[in-house]
Amino acid sequence: MIYCFDTFYGEGYAKTAVVGIEKWDSSEPDFELSDTIQEVNEYESGAFYKRELPCLLSIIDKLPPINPDKDILVIDGYVVLSDDKKLGLGGYLFNELKDKTPVIGVAKNNFFTLNKLKKEVFRGESKKPLYVTAMGIDLQDASSLIFNMHGKFRIPTILKYVDTLGRSIY
Repeated sequence: MIYCFDTFYGEGYAKTAVVGIEKWDSSEPDFELSDTIQEVNEYESGAFYKRELPCLLSIIDKLPPINPDKDILVIDGYVVLSDDKKLGLGGYLFNELKDKTPVIGVAKNNFFTLNKLKKEVFRGESKKPLYVTAMGIDLQDASSLIFNMHGKFRIPTILKYVDTLGRSIY
């Protein structure tokens, strides 16, 4: 299963949504779940993972057991933050999952300390790329998978869907 995650923050809470798809080019989810946490860490510049990682781990605990040989996790954000492999949210998640389950990060904004370990992915007719990073899977393969996801716009259909699911009132 390909699990795609996104977290939305409200006043005093965080809602994390996950959508599962069996195939990269799926236009509809095969599985969806959301989870709301009432106590959320404050945002800390340079340490975003401290805020969002507990949200991801909470919802992962509610999923069927992750199979590192078959499942892939896609997050909204970066897996690494620099070419010397400073961990981003996805890297910390990869470590929490015992460095076995592949994690792909898809970010909408560029992170300028990172050049070699990210790929720009231009989808549809967009002149603005998505920025892909990964651990546990080859970066070129991860970029190709994101490029080939369903949808003719910059943001793949399923990633847009999980974002909308996360933003819906809980």
